[in-house]
Amino acid sequence: MKGLGPTAANRWQVSQDAVSLVRPARGARPVAVPALPQALTIDLSRTAMIVIDMQNDFCHPDGWLAGIGVDIAPLRAPIVPLRVFLPRLRQAGVPILWVNWGTRPDRLNLSPSVLHVYDPAGEGGGIGGTLPGGSGAVLQYGSWNAEVVDELAPPPEDIRIAKHRMSGFWDTPLDSILRNLRVDTLLFAGVNSDQCVLGTLMDANGLGYDVVLLEDCVATTSPGFCAEATLYNVRQCFGFTARADAFPLDAPEEGA
Repeated sequence: MKGLGPTAANRWQVSQDAVSLVRPARGARPVAVPALPQALTIDLSRTAMIVIDMQNDFCHPDGWLAGIGVDIAPLRAPIVPLRVFLPRLRQAGVPILWVNWGTRPDRLNLSPSVLHVYDPAGEGGGIGGTLPGGSGAVLQYGSWNAEVVDELAPPPEDIRIAKHRMSGFWDTPLDSILRNLRVDTLLFAGVNSDQCVLGTLMDANGLGYDVVLLEDCVATTSPGFCAEATLYNVRQCFGFTARADAFPLDAPEEGA
């Protein structure tokens, strides 16, 4: 029989005369993680990492936010811990998904309510608008603006997903990809913690995923009380918070 499926984890065995729906068995790889509101045990074999909006328009000094006078220093804070943590995750076999704004040039799938958030007076400076000096279209798919910052440049094996809303699940293939990876637990990092990260995390919780927000790998330009409220709400209503720098990744190999 031959394997048929989009990933090694989600594959039938088929022949001319028969089909086996039994997916490949995977041994659990539990790791104990300090977390709030309770300590966690996570199965690395069923876990994926989602990094949200660590892209040039938000996190680069020449990007959109810096160009309109926003202090982007807080948004660059996750770069260093992610540079340490992501290679450890890859070595442990945990899939990494980059979920970035990446809109159509014609903006045909963006509603007025989405556009209004970033262009409240309708002056054309928001999503899809042109940056001063003609240095690109804001958050447009395929542009420098929408690319992950160089310090975190993803290798080919990582998975990239373009989003068009605060949440990475609406109008994207994120859920389908995660189901084909056959993961249950999602680790969250990126910016802004109280906006796109929280919106995606809440939708993940609503879809039945286990969610863990990595406190040292998220940031926001919002006032401090917004960040505190995000941590409170994640712990109270949606999942758990933990720290990447306290994450043990020396678990035994699968099947050991």
